[in-house]
Amino acid sequence: MSPSTTSERPHTHEMVVVHRVFRRESALLPRLVRAVPDGETTRATGIATHVAEYLTGLHHHHTVEDETIWPLLRERAADEEPIARMEEQHARIDRGLAAVTDRLPEWLRTADREAGEDLALALDEHHSALLEHLDDEERMILPLVADHLTVTEWDAVGRRGLETVPRNKLMIALGALLEDATPGEQAHFLGRTPLIGRLLWKTIGRRQYAASRRALRAPLDGGTGR
Repeated sequence: MSPSTTSERPHTHEMVVVHRVFRRESALLPRLVRAVPDGETTRATGIATHVAEYLTGLHHHHTVEDETIWPLLRERAADEEPIARMEEQHARIDRGLAAVTDRLPEWLRTADREAGEDLALALDEHHSALLEHLDDEERMILPLVADHLTVTEWDAVGRRGLETVPRNKLMIALGALLEDATPGEQAHFLGRTPLIGRLLWKTIGRRQYAASRRALRAPLDGGTGR
């Protein structure tokens, strides 16, 4: 049954908040790489780990869309052009991510300035392609989702999105969502978090995320981590 025939519709703004994380992190990645001093392999290792986690997270996010959202919209929406556009953009982003992956080992091995700039340029190109895709998805796809997916189907997409997050990284993932969220958005996501998760966030998660953010971004902002 399509939500257009019910009073309940998917809360698609959740995806806008998730996209905000990818917008922020993809903009930071080339800056983080360029901030590593020439030959500083210890710092490069930490940044490379963050880059790899970002690549895994974005790849999984797109795989979930490919396997769940696009097939449902193809069945129910009259216009397939937006879905074809999403698939083409996913393929282009995958090629960009492959370029990043290819350049990462050399920079990780040497933290060489030239290798770092090569990697940063690939990340710049990825960021530009990703922003175009996210803008299009929010403009063209989320209205279709609201009209053609049920709340249950949309919630299943969200659950699948969490499948690859290790348990010891759940607070980091929650912090990434909440960092740039409005108070209302924060209340929404925390309200959907199990009670134990909300307690963990208040007692240790908030501090854990802040410390992780400071350690990662300090070279960009004089040590404040913001």
